[in-house]
Amino acid sequence: MTAVPGPDGLLRCPWGATGDELYRDYHDTEWGRELHGRDALYERLCLEAFQSGLSWITILRKRDNFRSAFAGFDPEKVAHFGAVDVERLMNDASIVRNRAKIEAAIGNARVLDNFDLDAVLWSFAPTPRTMRLDHISDVPAVTAESTAMAKELKRRGLRFFGPTTAYALMQATGMVDDHLSGCFVTAPNTDSSSRYRPR
Repeated sequence: MTAVPGPDGLLRCPWGATGDELYRDYHDTEWGRELHGRDALYERLCLEAFQSGLSWITILRKRDNFRSAFAGFDPEKVAHFGAVDVERLMNDASIVRNRAKIEAAIGNARVLDNFDLDAVLWSFAPTPRTMRLDHISDVPAVTAESTAMAKELKRRGLRFFGPTTAYALMQATGMVDDHLSGCFVTAPNTDSSSRYRPR
């Protein structure tokens, strides 16, 4: 499937051309845009992990609730969450109540002081494609770079973050541009000096 017109007539990636305004806004203004900063990347890392096995629109609709529940995704605050907080989150119907994912989000916050999350994640960004892909079926779910990223994060102590989740994070934060060739969204600007180098 190629880019298709949305309700406003603009060509978009098929998943972003739906009648859901929240989904369209995310496609148009966030997905594929370069994102930096520990807290912002920690939030995306958590949300992508919570999305595993669910639809992304489910996470988008709960995003503000997640932010409230997880102290604005400030890893320094989340790192101090304890058993009482885990139970509080498990009883919070406004978020995704999955104990393994909740505990992973807390555990991951506790290891972020040991390294520069921004630098590590962006070190796996591949060299940009010379041309966008034409069909959504051409967009990969896993790449060598996302596999290497997941392996490195696991080595550093992060949990619930495999190669597929890593690639979704790369798409969401502009490390790769997977907007289709006909999509009206302009290509993100990226810094080639931080590109992936095989380890």
